[in-house]
Amino acid sequence: MAQFLFEADLHGLLKLDTPIPNAPPARWQRKAKEAPGPAPSPMKPANRSHSFSKTPSKTPGKSGSKIQSTPTKAGGDRYIPNRSTMQMEMANFLLTKENDPAEESPTKKEQQKAWAVNLNGFDVEEAKILRLSGKPQNAPEGYQNNLKVLYSQKMTPGSSRKNSRYIPSMPDRILDAPEIRNDYYLNLIDWSSQNFLAVALDNSVYLWNHASGEIIQLLQMEHPDVYISSVSWIKEGNYLAVGTSSAEVQLWDIQQQKRLRNMTSHCARVGTLSWNSYILSSGARTGHIHHHDVRVAEHHVATLTGHTQEVCGLKWSLDGRYLASGGNDNLVNVWPCTQGGGGDFAPVQTFTQHQGAVKAVAWCPWQMNVLATGGGTSDRHIRIWNVCSGACLSAVDAHSQVCSILWSTNYKEFISGHGFAQNQLVLWKYPTMTKVAELQGHTARILNLTMSPDGTTVASVAADETLRLWRCFEMDPIKKKEKEKANSAKSSIIHQSIR
Repeated sequence: MAQFLFEADLHGLLKLDTPIPNAPPARWQRKAKEAPGPAPSPMKPANRSHSFSKTPSKTPGKSGSKIQSTPTKAGGDRYIPNRSTMQMEMANFLLTKENDPAEESPTKKEQQKAWAVNLNGFDVEEAKILRLSGKPQNAPEGYQNNLKVLYSQKMTPGSSRKNSRYIPSMPDRILDAPEIRNDYYLNLIDWSSQNFLAVALDNSVYLWNHASGEIIQLLQMEHPDVYISSVSWIKEGNYLAVGTSSAEVQLWDIQQQKRLRNMTSHCARVGTLSWNSYILSSGARTGHIHHHDVRVAEHHVATLTGHTQEVCGLKWSLDGRYLASGGNDNLVNVWPCTQGGGGDFAPVQTFTQHQGAVKAVAWCPWQMNVLATGGGTSDRHIRIWNVCSGACLSAVDAHSQVCSILWSTNYKEFISGHGFAQNQLVLWKYPTMTKVAELQGHTARILNLTMSPDGTTVASVAADETLRLWRCFEMDPIKKKEKEKANSAKSSIIHQSIR
């Protein structure tokens, strides 16, 4: 009952204030007042409530039994035009007549043209670009559009656009490296494929697990005067080669944390090491490079004599075809692959353009015959070589001592570590050789660089006894997923072919 009364009051308010949808026009209301009975409606309202007919509407403020209907507004509650009475033909005629140029007299046209020329300096009709019909006309001779400069600028070419990739200017992590030897010719850090970072601190070697943060002391030399001069991981990451100042090359098993063998063939300290499958190459202070076959008892299988001073840079190419060596004699030698056997071996290329010691040597991961080298304090240049043709592809002055170079596997870039006098890391775009970013934080010269197995993080150790991790090659999440998908597809194809 209450709901019914509420609906009745609501419909009463609608009667007083709001026009009812589908209500008859005013003329039908007037006929309804004059007729004694209910008037026939031309439109039957849909879902009309019975409260409209049963509930009377009274004028507020007056008493009495007289029933008063809702007052009618003048002219009806809305306007509905009668399109049948509109003179469409007349309107069309007037529009056509207004736009018809034939109606204008020649004298009037000349007057309008003269006014336009005096006011604007040109005829508006001849300079119109947008027209309802016909082709747009050309601008008159001598006319200049000031807005044309804004819309005729060329877009910035892709090569000169600002790099949108975010490169953190601060290190992701800083680790202490006490008692690290401040020696330019040594190679004291290396990062394994199993995510272990090996650091040589004086006469000890420590392993840092990047995933868990665990630190393990792998070894310590028995004699206090003997120090570690180089470390290098095998590709699989389960064995670590260690070079010492006593001319030894040791091989360590990481899982068991024990020494497997001790190889002695040099007569001076071993400052650099590099792996090529089961062949371990070592460079000594005498300028000799020895190849060790770690599978056999007679490990010393070859000797390379191409340097007259200490060998401080040594790196095998990713495909195992060439070995690049840099020495304190300012030479860069490229050696062919030798799988055992004695005899004398000659380099396929020798580069003499550097004017300082060459410690930084790195092979391009996507162009196997491209080699990057960096010179010391008296040279300070980074040079890119084609080892097949012997041509120097490019050279750039780094304005500081070049200690190490690493190529990125995620971008067409490489990073260089420097000593005197900036002590910074520099990211370079290849092949344009333009600077992408500079990373500063070390207070002394950088000694070595190494890269994480995923190619996103670079570790730098310096004479300030700190080791810093820089996330300078972080991949975009979308590109990272695409790369992982491509790698998984390649691995599945390999497994299928093996099966």
